Amino acid sequence: MAGIVRKNFDSADETRPFEEGMGRLELLETDHGPVGRAVFEPGWQWSKHVKPLAGTDSCQAAHLGYVVSGGLKVVMDDGEDIELRPGDFIQIDPGHDAWVLGDEPCVVLDWQGYGDYAKPA
Repeated sequence: MAGIVRKNFDSADETRPFEEGMGRLELLETDHGPVGRAVFEPGWQWSKHVKPLAGTDSCQAAHLGYVVSGGLKVVMDDGEDIELRPGDFIQIDPGHDAWVLGDEPCVVLDWQGYGDYAKPA
């Protein structure tokens, strides 16, 4: 591949909608693996809007990313929790639920965990 690559999420290589129209995942395929931008709409919750697609009890993706806008609450299977806000770098292990905080969409970029995220099992 060329020394410079430019792609845009507005014309993603793949888009995966969440259940009930509660957002979407846009994927860009790169030589180093997929990069994703997720748009989580107000009211979105992993256990309601992705769990039916994933077929697991909690999110089993590991995430390495950045919160662009909005807020997100993440609760690990062991009860540890955190609120994420714009500008936050995130590293989240598998085994968690998450939901949007407030009434604006939450946008998250992820360099690790979106390859199989929201992909029907």
